[in-house]
Amino acid sequence: MPLRLRTTGESRDMHTRSEDSVEGLRILGTGSLPKVKGPSGSLLEAFPNRFPQRPYVVTLAYPEFTSLCPVTGQPDTGTIAVEYIPAALCVESKSFKLYMVAYRNHRSFMETIVNTVLDDLWTLLRPCWCRVKGLFAPRGGTRIHVFAEDTATLPPERQTIVDAAIRAWKTEPDPHRP
Repeated sequence: MPLRLRTTGESRDMHTRSEDSVEGLRILGTGSLPKVKGPSGSLLEAFPNRFPQRPYVVTLAYPEFTSLCPVTGQPDTGTIAVEYIPAALCVESKSFKLYMVAYRNHRSFMETIVNTVLDDLWTLLRPCWCRVKGLFAPRGGTRIHVFAEDTATLPPERQTIVDAAIRAWKTEPDPHRP
């Protein structure tokens, strides 16, 4: 069934041809942006994972990340990379981009940013596993990379399968290159 925009009074239950549900997405395709000051988990949106039985890794990388040093106000730039194994939900990529952009004028330490991104994604998605990597450009001759991750407690049989997928992903020579 093709995507069909609703008319007044119609149900919001919309699906793509592949039966992916787009119900509940507020930002994608609307042309309007939510009004928030600074980064907020409320910017993030999710859609149902159609393959919850299969542990697969989703990776998002935002190479144009910018924030500000909380003391000097100088810009910190780099790449924020998110890797996760979805459970019931997947993050919608446009909302992720808007969430990343919201950090542009935000003053915070890099370590705080990476852990906050992990917390916000964990709250939204409740994934099997999630890792956030902040790969910041050198400033003042110092390069800072921050990694934070969390793993859900799963039933033993499922945990074994998810742990194997995490190990395989982490041993890829460069998992972000085709």
